[in-house]
Amino acid sequence: MPDETDAITLWRPVGPQELALIEQGGMRAFPPRLPDQPIFYPVLTEEYAAKIARDWNVPASGAGFVTRFQVKRSFIDRYGGFRH
Repeated sequence: MPDETDAITLWRPVGPQELALIEQGGMRAFPPRLPDQPIFYPVLTEEYAAKIARDWNVPASGAGFVTRFQVKRSFIDRYGGFRH
């Protein structure tokens, strides 16, 4: 895990199928995108992730979960930085 001074916390809402794949991978990485997921879509706040999980994942699959992860700020800066 990145040093907290060099880390940005992001959240990712997931359904049960994706959560099972994350667990199978030892909770160390997100799996390749599922066929109906064209992009990886992390969000900036836990509240927004919970809303997406509730509004999208629950109706689509019966359950929604929120994952939390950290990304090195230096990694994000390579892609134009991060505003929040």
